[in-house]
Amino acid sequence: MQYKYLGRSGLNVSEICLGTMMFGGATDTATSERIIASARDSGVNFIDTADLYNQGESERVVGRAIAAERDAWVLATKVGNPMGTGPNQRGMSRKWIREAVHGSLQRLGTDYIDILYMHKADFEAPLEEMVLAFADLIREGKIGYFAVSNFKAWRLAETVRLAREAGISAPIATQPLYNLVNREAEVEILPAAHHYGVGTVCYSPLARGILTGKYRAGAAPEAGSRIARADPRMLEAEWRPESLAVAAQLVDYAERTGRQPAHLAQAWVMRNTQVTSTLVGPRTFEQWQDGVAALACPWSAEDERFCDALVSPGKSSSLGPVDPHHPIEGRVPRF
Repeated sequence: MQYKYLGRSGLNVSEICLGTMMFGGATDTATSERIIASARDSGVNFIDTADLYNQGESERVVGRAIAAERDAWVLATKVGNPMGTGPNQRGMSRKWIREAVHGSLQRLGTDYIDILYMHKADFEAPLEEMVLAFADLIREGKIGYFAVSNFKAWRLAETVRLAREAGISAPIATQPLYNLVNREAEVEILPAAHHYGVGTVCYSPLARGILTGKYRAGAAPEAGSRIARADPRMLEAEWRPESLAVAAQLVDYAERTGRQPAHLAQAWVMRNTQVTSTLVGPRTFEQWQDGVAALACPWSAEDERFCDALVSPGKSSSLGPVDPHHPIEGRVPRF
């Protein structure tokens, strides 16, 4: 396991970040704890959860599992998600950020959060209010750093400027969707993060399982898989015939070169020098073992050329529907 400074901070994080979206839900407590223990043994020191994951149960499972070695972990969670029916129980208001953090601290069983992400932008709320709320929480010692997720490059740049005005460090990280069939982050997000000294923690390196090759066009999905469960985020962002076709070609290439397609897909993300850490979010212990095994996957210029031929740099596998986490903001029709 290698470690890198996250952005321009002095915080060292492992090149794999353990994602826990399934914990306390599709992944039971015992399996979740086993995966966390294995991650620690493998040298992982970076763990990621969110208040929304399984209605807070992921935070509870993570908090209990790392309690004995809390100081050894870089703990990240997220705010901004709808956690109730009230209009102020979501979004980027100072009121909600503070209340959400207090809830996360209780569920995690800790008195500080290392990294607090804004999970996604509230397009109507002022960025300045979000930054000032984070500044207060940093000064109170409740969070160590703040970060953003699913932010466009211009919104990241403006957040950096507002943080400087507020007298705090820029966001320590941004968390974009990035995998072989969704390469749009290469156009603006990754270069902007590199320019501003913001770390990058990329999620969904396997396109939520599509790039493992386990889904085949016209074949019934495996019972218990994300698509069999009609996972909403997979349907929104990943489930496209064109991506299945890319996965089939990746499987053939992996077989010809004596490797696993999942290892190749994850290695492709990790071999980008503008990526600091890669989120691996397993549902089963076997999936976790596969994620760690990808560290040993060799990578060559020939592999890079092959992947570029599958999906061009900066592009996605298709011109399909826009991911609602990344809406197009540049057209407002007038009638």
